[in-house]
Amino acid sequence: MKKLINAPETVVADALRGMAASHPELAVDAEGGLVTRAGGTVSGKVGILSGGGSGHEPLHAGFVGRGMLDAAVAGPVFTSPVPDRIGQATAAVDSGAGVLHIVKNYTGDILNFAMAAEDADDDGIKVETVVVDDDVAVARGEGAGRRGTGATLFVEKLAGALAETGAPLAEVAAMARKVNEHSRSFGVALSSCTTPANGTPNFQLGDNEIELGVGIHGEPGRRRAELTTAAETTETMLDAILEDLPEAGGAPVLLLVNGLGATPPIELYVVRAEVERILTERGIAIARSLVGNYVTSLDMAGCTLTLCRADEQMLELWDAPVLTPSLRWGA
Repeated sequence: MKKLINAPETVVADALRGMAASHPELAVDAEGGLVTRAGGTVSGKVGILSGGGSGHEPLHAGFVGRGMLDAAVAGPVFTSPVPDRIGQATAAVDSGAGVLHIVKNYTGDILNFAMAAEDADDDGIKVETVVVDDDVAVARGEGAGRRGTGATLFVEKLAGALAETGAPLAEVAAMARKVNEHSRSFGVALSSCTTPANGTPNFQLGDNEIELGVGIHGEPGRRRAELTTAAETTETMLDAILEDLPEAGGAPVLLLVNGLGATPPIELYVVRAEVERILTERGIAIARSLVGNYVTSLDMAGCTLTLCRADEQMLELWDAPVLTPSLRWGA
C-alpha cells in the first residue's frame, strides 16, 4: 500500500487539520471530527447536519457552508461517528428553529444518529431525520435496505438552499424527503479501494472484470461482468436507474456523474457524453449536471450515476447560491 498519510489511526484528524488550514471560513475540531461554519448559527434558521464515516471526501465536510450544510461530523474511515459527537454537532447548529439530520442508509449511521436525535430531544432540540436510500443496486426491503450514495449531495444542496430562506423545519425536511424519493443511483467499480487500516484491497477483480452495483464503502457489487465500452456500461447503469426512477410527469432530471476516487475526469466526461446520448434517445431532458469526484470511496476506480426528477422549485433551489469548499456558485 502506498498512501500519503502519516499513520492509519491519525489520517482523519490529519486531513481535517489540512481542511482547517485551507478554509478559514470553517471551524474545525480535527480530533473530534466536527466541521461547522465559522461565526456560529443564524437565529431562526434550521440547522442542517450530515456526516458519517470518512473516506467519501469531499462528502460531507466539503459541503459545509452557505447554501448547504451547517455542520458535518466525520467518523473513522467507513465507520459511523459515535452518538456523542453527533449530539455535539446537533447542539452546535441549533439556533432554536430545529435541526435536520441527513443520514445515509447504513446501519451504524442510522443507529447512531437516532440515539443522538433522542438525546437532543431530551435537551429541547427538535430534530427531523431524513434517510437517503437511492441505490437501486439493492432491492427495497432487502437486508438493511437501499444504500445512500450520490443522492446525498442533491438532498444536502436542495434542503440547504431552502433552509437559507428561513423555511421551517417541517418544510425543509419535506423537501429533503422529496429529493430522496425522486432520486436513483447505480455504481460500477473497475477496482476495489484500499483502506488505510487494512492495507489491502477489499476485493479482487480480474484484468477484464468490473463490479456492477458497487457500494461506497468498498463492498462488492451485485454481480461481476466483463469489461466493455463506456457506452455499454453506461447503458447498463441507466437501465437499472430508469427502471425504478419515478416518471413525475416527464420532469427533467438533475444528473450527477460521480467519480469514486481514482477515475480521471477524461473518463467521467466520456460517461457524461454517453448519458446525454442515451437520455436524449429516451426523451429525458437533463436540466442540470455535475461531473467530478463528490461522493468517493477512497481510491476506488469507477463511478456512480444519480438522476433526480426535478420540478421548478427544486431547480430554483439547485440554482440558489452555494459557497462551500467543494461546491460553489452564485455566491
